[in-house]
Amino acid sequence: MMEAEPEEVRRLDEAIRALASIEDDEACAKAVSLVLSKWPDHHEELRKIRQERVSRLRERSLTWGAIGALLKDKFGKGVTGARAQQIATGLSGAQRKKNEAKRKKDAEG
Repeated sequence: MMEAEPEEVRRLDEAIRALASIEDDEACAKAVSLVLSKWPDHHEELRKIRQERVSRLRERSLTWGAIGALLKDKFGKGVTGARAQQIATGLSGAQRKKNEAKRKKDAEG
């Protein structure tokens, strides 16, 4: 059974629906553009919050696997313990892909 979403997540979803429901096309487009212009900062802040909290969970002696199981996506699937460890170090998916591409390129010569 899927856990209930936290109130904060529901409020974010509601805010997005509220933007979509703005009747005036110009006002809606402007509002959404403003949100999107701020999104990179919000994304970075959310990643930092998650990184800090994952580190705190580890300090409480949870295993990486247990922490990964807690980090469920919208389908109820957790992440691997290795990914939980990467989150704690601040390694993003994009950075992992860049590192992997560089290793591959270096290995090719």
